[in-house]
Amino acid sequence: MTTKPSINARPILIVDDEQAMATAIKDDLEERGYLARTMPIAEAVDMMRGGDAAMLILDRILFGEDSLGSLEALRKEGIKVPVLLISVLSSIDQRVQGLRSGGDDYLAKPFEMVELAARVEALLRRLDGARATSLRVGDLEMDLIEKTAHCGDTKLDLMPREFELLEYFLRHPDQVITRKMLLENVWQYHFSLETNVVDVHIGNLRRKIDVQGRPSRIASIRRMGFMLRANA
Repeated sequence: MTTKPSINARPILIVDDEQAMATAIKDDLEERGYLARTMPIAEAVDMMRGGDAAMLILDRILFGEDSLGSLEALRKEGIKVPVLLISVLSSIDQRVQGLRSGGDDYLAKPFEMVELAARVEALLRRLDGARATSLRVGDLEMDLIEKTAHCGDTKLDLMPREFELLEYFLRHPDQVITRKMLLENVWQYHFSLETNVVDVHIGNLRRKIDVQGRPSRIASIRRMGFMLRANA
């Protein structure tokens, strides 16, 4: 169940003093069906105040200055437009500072465009209102109220972390999901961590949802991560 961009949607605003980066983000989002515009921060602030922005992608450092002051001012005015901060500043303290200043998410540079797109989708889905109470991809189905999951007519006996992991995959079918994305969104680890915890849990989940003799529903994508195949 992916978010389908609307051609009538308000634009995603991109503020980055590296023009090549801003243009690359804009082009990638437009290829995915979103409306996107690059602009200076002053113009973006005016559009956010006027309710003319779907969300803002904001480089934290603009021409040598920290943009968190502008973000804090917007939040004090009651402007709730989602903001994704991007920055080369990537320590735990710097990320926490960005989130506490009003950022809804924080992505360290350099990053893959597929990860930025997934974060944009998540923030826009949150903006759309209440989350779905059920998810379905193929014969995999999940009830988020009852906390149950089924594969066809078979009820899956999932541990809490396996349930959260499957939920994340069901929300992003046929999309490449990196280990970093899973650590941040399922485990809530917003810092670098050398661990095989993702692979261990995916292995356990595969044993519960896969059919013996058939390819795994969760495919491994070499050097990138994983993908839940909708038509497995």
